[in-house]
Amino acid sequence: TIEHQIEQGTTEFYVGNNGNFDAITLSCLRELKEKHNNICYTVVLAYLPDNLNAYMSNETLFPEGIELVPKRYAIDFRNRWMIAHANTVIAYISNPWGKTNKYVQKAKNKGAIIINITDASKAKQNPATTH
Repeated sequence: TIEHQIEQGTTEFYVGNNGNFDAITLSCLRELKEKHNNICYTVVLAYLPDNLNAYMSNETLFPEGIELVPKRYAIDFRNRWMIAHANTVIAYISNPWGKTNKYVQKAKNKGAIIINITDASKAKQNPATTH
């Protein structure tokens, strides 16, 4: 999905640093950066991670104003910041009541293009189904 976006002209990507989806996405971006040197990606931090060595210093960013947010709201602040700065959102929505869906709905409301890779996974499992 990321490579398709690159082929469509996307050159800048934001990714969080919480959970498996973010880790897989970052790994893909690092690999694709070697193949497509015109892209850039930024790991948008909600707070300092336990293992700061996992990130290169030039690939991280703290959104302006996050230092004023209590730690328990930092991820929400970071996610809202990424939505405000994105015109396309790639997400994996496994259930409609989860937190991911909440942010995807906010992105959709602002007019962002939403790519739910769960839909692509379902189509591969059942090619007769059309969406």
